Amino acid sequence: MSDLLRAPAEIKYAEELAWLESVDDSPKPFSWRLSPKMVRLFILGSERADGLDREITQKWYGDRSFVERSIVTLASDRGLLLIGDPGTGKSWLAELLSAAICRNSTLVVQGTAGTTEDHIKYSWNVSMVIAKGQSRQSMIPSPIMTAMEAGAIGRFEELTRSTSDVQDALISILSEKYISVPELDSDNIVFAKPGFSIIATANSRDRGVNDLSSALKRRFNFVRIPVVTNKKSEAEIVRFRTEELLRRHSIELDVPPTLLDVLLQSFADLRASAAAAGSDDEKLESALSTAEQIGVLEDAILHGNFFGERDLTARTLASSLVGSLARRDPEDLAILNKYLHGVVEPRSKEEGGSWPEFLEGGRETIATLS
Repeated sequence: MSDLLRAPAEIKYAEELAWLESVDDSPKPFSWRLSPKMVRLFILGSERADGLDREITQKWYGDRSFVERSIVTLASDRGLLLIGDPGTGKSWLAELLSAAICRNSTLVVQGTAGTTEDHIKYSWNVSMVIAKGQSRQSMIPSPIMTAMEAGAIGRFEELTRSTSDVQDALISILSEKYISVPELDSDNIVFAKPGFSIIATANSRDRGVNDLSSALKRRFNFVRIPVVTNKKSEAEIVRFRTEELLRRHSIELDVPPTLLDVLLQSFADLRASAAAAGSDDEKLESALSTAEQIGVLEDAILHGNFFGERDLTARTLASSLVGSLARRDPEDLAILNKYLHGVVEPRSKEEGGSWPEFLEGGRETIATLS
């Protein structure tokens, strides 16, 4: 695992998954590797009441009901659609579910404007077709078809960014549970094995890009993942994910609670400002998601480790925040400058602490970028 830039969940948590499977004596749907209760426990972590001989770490932070509804859906014959704002952990939850259920989270199709039916059905190895003709051996199955043949979970990221033709092709797969291959005279139907299902994700901000048809919607159970607003939960997510990312660089650093509070409060302030804005020009282009907080914090820590005093400072944190969120020039810089002048400056005078240094770091970065 050490030579992988980013190991999938089934590799990263292989030992934990193997142990859970060895002690799991509950009924399992289809060919699932873990029972529904163990899948939930793997994702949300163990508690003392579970009576296990070891602790299972929490990997996804959110309402238990979202995880349970997702698991129940995958045990049925319906697809699962995780929908929410960017950075709410939809893809991470999909990966964890796939890893726990079938030990393979990599059967993924990425939805874009360029995604075609071939990406969710099959294509052909041209050289083999020329040499030997069309056959099952010369066919290249899509990740979805591979999941069907294996009775595994296929994933479709950013479903609403794919065109209506691609979405329509998905309807037949979800309904009939097979794919026809009309180019072949025999052995021309690929049937799904028990355990096959699809987890799709969609950004709620993409509404209107390629809206789902009512027919496709009926084939999915929707689970809406809200933005995390609880400060304690958000702090746990940021700390957990940042520590994982920094471990790749062999950096062991405890984030000072005061600076984590500054980061969380800054995002809360900017979200409130965006909610009160009268037009898009008065809002940052950034979604201000928890994922972006993690990116800001990781950037600040790496900068301090490589070019500073190896400690996280409020000045570096402010510089990282401005640099990460200022995507439009001059609009975003003006919004951030207004925030520093109208909110952070009064707070630094009243509360002191890390806020004065944060204010100076933000101002210096804005002046550099302007």
